[in-house]
Amino acid sequence: MSAESTRTLAYLCPACHRSVVIERSLFQLSAAPNTLPCPCGKSALQVTLEGSRASLTVPCAFCGHEHTVSCSGHAFLHEKALAFSCAASGLDCCYVGEEGAVFQAMKRLEEAADKLERREEQRGTFLDELVMHEVLSELKDIAARGGISCTCGCREWKLEVLYSAVVLRCPQCGGKLRLGAATASDIDDICCKNTLTIQGRR
Repeated sequence: MSAESTRTLAYLCPACHRSVVIERSLFQLSAAPNTLPCPCGKSALQVTLEGSRASLTVPCAFCGHEHTVSCSGHAFLHEKALAFSCAASGLDCCYVGEEGAVFQAMKRLEEAADKLERREEQRGTFLDELVMHEVLSELKDIAARGGISCTCGCREWKLEVLYSAVVLRCPQCGGKLRLGAATASDIDDICCKNTLTIQGRR
């Protein structure tokens, strides 16, 4: 089965804390609602495609609740990688996309989850103070060069700092760009960027 005709979906099970990675064909996803369970049987990702929208109910390993999220059906079926995050922790809770991109994202999420478990008893302002400091420092340098813009044409932006990520928002169209700030990989990611582009809302 070609990569173009399948989607890989992944999440962390809140019960057993294992990564659940499942592949489904576009036909399977489009034909009927899908329930994608963890092998432990204690959690499941639910996916429904109706009309032009995709809706997901995601078990969250970070806050213990389920999140209901949605996106365009076209993005769900064709984007290289989509990430859905937990508002309480700022960490991603689900990925959908091409196999390689999803596995890479899950590897980072596992790294952040391990770090979160180790620091649970001494929770600070951020998941990793050093990583957040480095990401904000790089962000400041990119901004100083005028390297932050939105696809809508606006060059102004607002910054929201979360526990394990930062979000750039366009004040003109409401578009946003989320940047991880939890692991060494997140530092590597932003260090190799000269510009940052917020995906504007059409």
